[in-house]
Amino acid sequence: MSGFGFIAWIIIGIIAGWLAEKIMKRSHGLLTNLIVGVIGALLGGFLANLLGFDAGGSWIVGIIVATLGAVLLLFLLGLVKRRG
Repeated sequence: MSGFGFIAWIIIGIIAGWLAEKIMKRSHGLLTNLIVGVIGALLGGFLANLLGFDAGGSWIVGIIVATLGAVLLLFLLGLVKRRG
């Protein structure tokens, strides 16, 4: 996802965080969605790279990869909260 600029990262992060919030049936604010989405984009991009998949260049692919990463992040955070 290195092909995107700073503003694109913010937009993709907000969209991905919001989508992940809806998929995981959570309720967060805009700032939390942005943070979850951007971290999810990093996580999703890293995992896509490991699998040999190019996640950059397309907004749609970027949003999908970021959303999947954000869903994974929310899932893992949910597991940690249950343990603690």
